[in-house]
Parts: sequence; structure tokens; C-alpha cells
Amino acid sequence: MSSAQDVLGATARTRLAELIDEVTTNPPRLAVLFPAAARTIARGPVDPADPDGLITPRIEDEVRIALLRAAERLFDPSDLAVEITALYRHGDAEEKRAVLRALDHLDLGDALLPLVHDALRSNDSRLIAASLGTYAAQYLDDHAWRHGVLKCVFTGVPLDAVVGIAERADAELSRMVRAYIAERLAAGRSVPQDAHRLLQPDTECAPAGDQDEED
Repeated sequence: MSSAQDVLGATARTRLAELIDEVTTNPPRLAVLFPAAARTIARGPVDPADPDGLITPRIEDEVRIALLRAAERLFDPSDLAVEITALYRHGDAEEKRAVLRALDHLDLGDALLPLVHDALRSNDSRLIAASLGTYAAQYLDDHAWRHGVLKCVFTGVPLDAVVGIAERADAELSRMVRAYIAERLAAGRSVPQDAHRLLQPDTECAPAGDQDEED
């Protein structure tokens, strides 16, 4: 698993260390430093093949995750959950994505599950992808998780972004996907390749090649 230290240059690492020190000495500064992190440190894809950060976190995500992990050592868990919820609610899409990515790295139990549900109600592929990480695999109930996976198929989020899909994909999800495929075919529309991946008899989703484009 990558970290901010792995993806930043020397100057940016120094600047990040300064911001972490600032949060450490004055925790309320998190509310100011978190939104500004991309502008003041760095931004861009970690993997050029994934420019929108659907599968891999972007550089600014890693920077913001580092700030939240530093804050975790300072805030009471309930206070940190309130702080992170505010960062998400008041943030733009990139800030929301970073919060969702950070959930995999924090030890707050299911307190922030409402943020995952909110992201899955959106039509922003960046948020949908970021919401279905390790945190969702652990805490999201089967009904919501299945609908999240189906939302990925609807919106073109690659299933490689979904953590735990080989373990959690089941007959009910396959039934839902078959119904979706039938609707698409009846309307004369193409079916995303990832939809077929969910119909594998053993429900294991191996990496796919090129996907059909949605209409």
C-alpha cells in the first residue's frame, strides 16, 4: 500500500511534514489545512493509467490521508468522527474522495458509514469508487453493498475498484445483474463488460480487458 511519503518528492515531503506538525500542535487547523492540501503540497495521479483515481488514490488523496492519520492521534474518536464528517459535508468532490479513501486507514468503527451511503447515492464515479474500499467491505451490509456494486456497473466504475468483490459477490447480486443485462438488451443497448464478470459461476472477478462503453 502506498503512502504520501512514497509518492511525493523531497520538497513536498518536507512541506507535508510541516503541515502535520501544524496539525499536531494546533488540531483545529485541520479544517483549514485539509482543503488546501492539494494546492499547497501536490496533486496528480499516482498511476497515469488511472488519472481520475478510481482504482488508486491520487497524490492529493495520499496527502490528505496523512493529515487525517496525524489527527487521529490527537482527537477523541467521537470528536474525530465529527471533524471528518464536517470535512466531507463541506468539501468539494476531491475532498470528499480523500475522506472516503481515508476511512480504510482510520480506526473509527462504523461511525462514518453514513458518508459511504451518501457517496453511493451520488452519481459521481470518483466518490462511488472511493466509497467501496476496505471500510465498506467490512461495515456495509449486504443489501447496500450489492446496490453499490451495481451502481459501479451503471456509472462505469471498474469493478477492480471494489474491495472484497470476489468474497462478497453472491447469487443475489448475480440475479440483480442478470435483470440489468436483460433490461439493457431489451432496449437495444450495449452491456458493460464488468456486468458479465459478475455472472461468473464462482463469482470471482478476475481483471478484465477493455470494457464496452455505456450509451
